[in-house]
Amino acid sequence: MYGDYKIVQNSNNDDELENILAKKRNELMAQGQSGSHLTSPITLTDSNFNEMVNNHPLLVVDFWAPWCGPCRMVSPIIEQLATELAGKVAFGKLNVDENPRVASTFGIQSIPTISIFKNGKSVDGFVGAAPKPQIQARILAQLGKQ
Repeated sequence: MYGDYKIVQNSNNDDELENILAKKRNELMAQGQSGSHLTSPITLTDSNFNEMVNNHPLLVVDFWAPWCGPCRMVSPIIEQLATELAGKVAFGKLNVDENPRVASTFGIQSIPTISIFKNGKSVDGFVGAAPKPQIQARILAQLGKQ
């Protein structure tokens, strides 16, 4: 009987743990959709791109590829800005090699390309590596700050 009790006890603990994890997943998903506290870039894909652009009032997209040297220079800047501007701006990264449909739709021929989407529309962007102050200024201009 003791062995049966232990199995039941573990089952109850597993159920409780699963409920806690499910609640936390739902909280994180709600946060991610509102863009309220995203502190790192969202991984964008051909399948989620439109949804993410429409769910975030201001989304900065880094079109990149792993083999691209200048992309590796821009990536840490995007990570820093995602943390610094959390709650104001959402950031996303789209690997152009793995997601050719979106890259083709926006005519991405050179990378890195940084595009700024405001209320679902592309409003600004540039091609090539740029220093943090330049990237930050372009983003802040879209927030109405300079």
